Order: sequence, then C-alpha cells, then structure tokens
Amino acid sequence: MLEVAAPAAGDGVAVAAFDFDGTLTRRDTFTVFLARGLGWPRFAWALLRCSPWLAGYALRLVPNNIAKGKLMQATLAGRSVAEMEDWTTRWLARDFPGQLREDAMARLAWHREAGHCCVMVSASPDIYLPRVARQLGFDALICTEMEVVGEGEAGRLTGAMRTPNCHGEQKVVRLRNWAVGRFGAAGLEGVTLYAYGDTSGDKPMLRLARYAWYRGESWVE
Repeated sequence: MLEVAAPAAGDGVAVAAFDFDGTLTRRDTFTVFLARGLGWPRFAWALLRCSPWLAGYALRLVPNNIAKGKLMQATLAGRSVAEMEDWTTRWLARDFPGQLREDAMARLAWHREAGHCCVMVSASPDIYLPRVARQLGFDALICTEMEVVGEGEAGRLTGAMRTPNCHGEQKVVRLRNWAVGRFGAAGLEGVTLYAYGDTSGDKPMLRLARYAWYRGESWVE
C-alpha cells in the first residue's frame, strides 16, 4: 500500500478523485458491460460496424469522443432505462467481482477512514456507474452522462452523450464545476486534492492535484 501523509492542520477539506477503469479496476469495464448486455455475437457485429472509427482512434486519427460516440450509437440507441438496469445487475453479478485492484481499494479505504470526500471521475457512462459508486462508498460520481428521452424506467437512450465525454481536460472542467456545487464559489481553492489515474486522459486531473498517482506510483510531471 502506498504511504502518504494526511493533510497538515489548516489544509482544510481533502478530496480524493479516482478514475475508474484501469485505476480502481484491472481493465476497461465498458466494453465488457456492452458485451454482457448484448451478448458476444451482437457486440462483435457492433464492433465491426464501428471498426473504421475504432481503428482510426487506435491510430490516433479519430478523437476519443467520436469513436466512443459511434460505439454508443451502435449499441445503446433505443434501449430503455429498465433494460440498462437489467444489464447492470447481470454485469455486477458476473463480471465485476474480482475486477477491483487491491492497492487502489486500499487507498480508497484510507481516504474514507480519514474523512476525505471521495469522488469517482470516469469517462464511462452513467448507465451503470451510479450503482458501482454507491457500492464502493463514493461520496460523488462525475462521469459521461447519456441522453434519455422519456421519464423513469420507460425512458429510452438516444445513444448520444448528454454531456461531453468525461475524458482528458473534461475531467478537470467537471471536477471544478462539481467542487463549486459542493463547496461554494471557492470551488477547489483551499482544498487538498488527491488524484489517481492510469492513462494520458487522466493526466489533466493529476496535474490539478497536490498529490497524484499514476498507475499506482507517485506522479509528478
């Protein structure tokens, strides 16, 4: 377990911001979630339909939000909120157990025991992360939010993102906005921020923090 000193007296509120996929978990969860919900044959067909954009993203020719948007349209458009709840229940039961990283969970436990405000900041969508965040004991969740038409469980996803993809600089924008809502106009000013990530898309958030960890190691750019 990583060792780090608690905030000094007078440092005020402490916030611990954790990326989810690859930081708290051993691997990406969104594609596995989609595969569990659709079934592997239909998921493979969706990947094939999106392959030009996914390949472009892999070659750094297509932005993350474009490739991800195409995959979301192909897999989620027209599906009901109730169906997403069912997918989440099955994914939590069959795929999620055993995916959590022990070192990261130890860090989360340390922050919770210290009374720090713990927030999950993820590019994955809000169709399953709210239940994960509650299960893990987070105080708040910041993630990519999906557009829904209609009310309650009868509402249906359009396949489009209601908010910008919560990736890269958007993590900083969303975290700052959340902090204003949580702590008032001062936002993150005077807050001791800890941040944890594992990809280049997390680095803007890590730069914002007083204490940062990248792939389990203390990080200073």
